Order: sequence, then C-alpha cells, then structure tokens
Amino acid sequence: MRGRAVGFDLGNRVAQVRQWLEEPAKDVATTGSPRMNMLRGAVARVTTPLLPDDYLHLVNPLWSARELRGRIVEVRPETADSATLVIKPGWGFHFDYRPGQYIGIGLLVDGRWHWRSYSLTSSPVVGARLITITVKAMPEGFLSSHIVGGVEPGTVVRLAAPQGNFALPEPLPDRMLFLTAGSGITPIMSMLRTMDRRGRVPDIVHIHSAPTEDAAMFRGEIAALADEHDGLRLHLQLTRSMGQFDMARLDELCPDWRDRQVWACGPAGMLAAAEEQWRAAGLEANLHLERFAVDRTGQDGDGGTVTFARSGKELQIDGATTLLEAGEQAGVQMPFGCRMGICQTCVVPLEAGAVRDLRNGKVHEEGSRIQTCISTAAGDCTLEL
Repeated sequence: MRGRAVGFDLGNRVAQVRQWLEEPAKDVATTGSPRMNMLRGAVARVTTPLLPDDYLHLVNPLWSARELRGRIVEVRPETADSATLVIKPGWGFHFDYRPGQYIGIGLLVDGRWHWRSYSLTSSPVVGARLITITVKAMPEGFLSSHIVGGVEPGTVVRLAAPQGNFALPEPLPDRMLFLTAGSGITPIMSMLRTMDRRGRVPDIVHIHSAPTEDAAMFRGEIAALADEHDGLRLHLQLTRSMGQFDMARLDELCPDWRDRQVWACGPAGMLAAAEEQWRAAGLEANLHLERFAVDRTGQDGDGGTVTFARSGKELQIDGATTLLEAGEQAGVQMPFGCRMGICQTCVVPLEAGAVRDLRNGKVHEEGSRIQTCISTAAGDCTLEL
C-alpha cells in the first residue's frame, strides 16, 4: 500500500513539474506536441527574468518561445499586381495543414504590426521547409500593396497557425467543381498542387474568371495540369472581353453540376450568385464557400473609446478599426485566429457599451460575446480583456 502511495505521490510531482515547465508556453500561437511545449516552457523558465525571445532572437529570429515566426526567402511576381511569398516558418510550425486552409501573417511596417489572413498556395508535405502564399494588391489594401510592391526577402514576419474549413476533403469526391475569380484561385491552387503531387486528380471542372489572360494568376501552371490530367477541365472567363460569368452557363459548361461537390471562392457578388443558384436547386449542402474580405466602410457615428478592463488600457478608434486591431495597438494580448470572422477564436465578452458587426451592421450590446476581428465600437465600450 505504501509503495502505491509513494508511486502516486511521485507521479503527482512529475505532473506538477511538467505543468510548471509548460506554463510559460501555453499561449504560443500554434499548438505543438507535449514534448515541444515542455521544451518551450523550459526555455522560458531558465531565461527568467528576461523573456526567452531576448536570448533566442540573438541566435535565430525564427526561434521564439511565445510566437510563431517566419522569414520571407523569395518574392516571386505572378502577375502585374500579384506576387507569391516563399516563407520559411520557424520553430513550432506544422506542415500537416489541409490544402485550402489559410494562415495569418503579420508584417512590421513603419513601426506598427499589420495583420491579414491569406490562403496557403503550397502543398502540405510533412518535413517540408517552405510554405507559400500568393497576394493580390488591392486598391484599398495597405498590406497587400506593401507585400506585392515592397516587401524584401529576409523580412521576418509573424505567423498564425493554419486553419479553416474550406479545404480538400478526404476521401476525394469522384466529381468536383471549382468556381473562382481573381485571387479566389489561391486556396484552389493548394488543392490542385496537392492532388497532382499525390498522383490522383479526379473529374474536376474549374471555371475561373479574370479580367485578361495576363491577369489570371497561375494560368500557365493550371493549363499544364489540365494537359497532364485528363480529368481536369479549365474554362477561363476573361471578363473584359466576355463579361462576368453567368451562373446560367453552368448547364453548358458543366451539365452535371448538380451532382458535384463545389468549392467557390471569389468576390462577394459571385458568391452570392452561387448561393442563390444552389439554394434554388435545393443543393446548399454541396456548396462550400470561402469569403476573403470584411466591409470596412463603417457607419455614421461609429467609433468610440474601447476600454480593456483586465489590462486597464483604453484606445479611441473610428468605425472602421476592429476591436482586435484596437487591442493590439494598445498592447493588449488579444486572442485571434483567421482575422475575418470565421474561426471564432477571438470571441470575448462585452462588459459594457455596444459594438457593430462590420459584415452586416448588426449591433451587439452589453452581455454579448462578440468577435473582435469583425466588430468595431458603436460608441464607448468595454471588453473583458
């Protein structure tokens, strides 16, 4: 009996020591193995009172015990207004992401961190060393324009772990339909590259819209894939000469569209038309959508002072600044994931005041749980952070 008690006590001690070691790494941006988390935490403990990054950064900027980082190793132009970033992730990144998922990327520009989410265009390979994202410069997009027009190889960026449900399924459907436009092709590119790498490309119809041939991202690579795989058929809709793609043409270009699993990604108008088409056919379950943008126009009178109760900080913002961005500007440790209202990682309680959902204008009041990445202040408000 005493032997059991001693063994039990020893087990508790080991568990307590392990928990103590892992504690400093519990807020790392990506999940890892228990062994990795314990190692991260141990590094943090032995470098107290300074943060582990104060030491690790001297050895390698990609080694961090508290956040995921990467280094841009190449900037490769795709079209006149888009570029692919080849990134070497640092310690803690997992290469078993699902084709079609996205990552968050943060760049330091003029002394301020700017965050956006972009689809991975690379194929996940365990043991790989590099990932890619492809970014299209948008007129209203500060960060996208900076990436396409000015970011330099060697730049160290912050990363958020891959996530998202718009992903290649397992097992693969026998028949698939891809509907894309503009940069909406980026998550599909990861899917196509993965299927090609695995040597299995099923019956796929891909309808892609772009203003001109020169503006169509990955046009040459996808055409080569279509030549190599009999099951892949590509229709390129050149909108300047052919007009916008009309869903009524599905019966012509893909007569069996009702029997296919569909992945659609592109502008809001195209996605709304697709939703209406599949809803009218009673086939909503077959349609998988990915939306990229949140409306930042704001509303008259929006904005106010955001108070972070637990941190004791506050910041005045306008009606186009999200609560997530406000917290980061104020130096508050904010939970986040996709940064576009999908993953629910950023949900926090609203202690007082009101906030507005930037997607639909809906106002949430005191007592609600709100998504900070797609909400702005609708007057003064207080968050439990």
